[in-house]
Amino acid sequence: MKYTFIIQLLWIILVYGHVQSQPVDKFEKARKSMVQDQINPRDITDKATLAAMGKVPRHLFVPSGYVSIAYKDGPVPIGYGQTISQPFIVAYMTQAIKPKPNYKVLEIGTGSGYQAAILAEIVDSVFSVEIIPELGDKAKKLLNKLDYDNVHIKIDDGYFGWKEHAPFDAIIVTAAATYIPPPLIEQLKTGGYMIIPVGHPFQVQKLVMVQKKEKKISTRTMLPVRFVPFTRSK
Repeated sequence: MKYTFIIQLLWIILVYGHVQSQPVDKFEKARKSMVQDQINPRDITDKATLAAMGKVPRHLFVPSGYVSIAYKDGPVPIGYGQTISQPFIVAYMTQAIKPKPNYKVLEIGTGSGYQAAILAEIVDSVFSVEIIPELGDKAKKLLNKLDYDNVHIKIDDGYFGWKEHAPFDAIIVTAAATYIPPPLIEQLKTGGYMIIPVGHPFQVQKLVMVQKKEKKISTRTMLPVRFVPFTRSK
């Protein structure tokens, strides 16, 4: 009995010590609330999208001074005149392209890297283009630190996409363009979806769904939105 008690005591110590050594995610409750209160009630039902939104640590993708509002229902400034989109919009655009595990997705406008991380949780690979070097480099370091090795980032003018890795199963554009860039349509697979905000800067724009078919391109207006302008190289 004595030895049995000692063994049980050692087992409790080992298990308790292991539990205590696990890092406490104090933002887990905030993420769960974000999904349950902001996203799911707004017709976001794709299980993979909801799981990704509930997993990716959004607070790591915002500047330190904005951590307290990282999971609130709104965009957050990240510097250089750019923002990390409202959680609902990130989820909406993700669900809209109908992501699948074997997809190769092009993202235009890496920004903080948050949208790329959400996609990386679902699809095979993400190719993201950012025109602002400081943002692209910072996002690359953070995504590498978080082990998102299926995200590839380059600093360039997103208007031209990433031709070397085309065609893409889907494309997400996270800045408002006055028209849909033809190179992006060319790099989209037949049958694929692209979602892009279209409209003039600093005005209400429309979120447009583009589907590439065998002989034509179809477009459909989804939501009124406000995005930062699509930045071009000089």
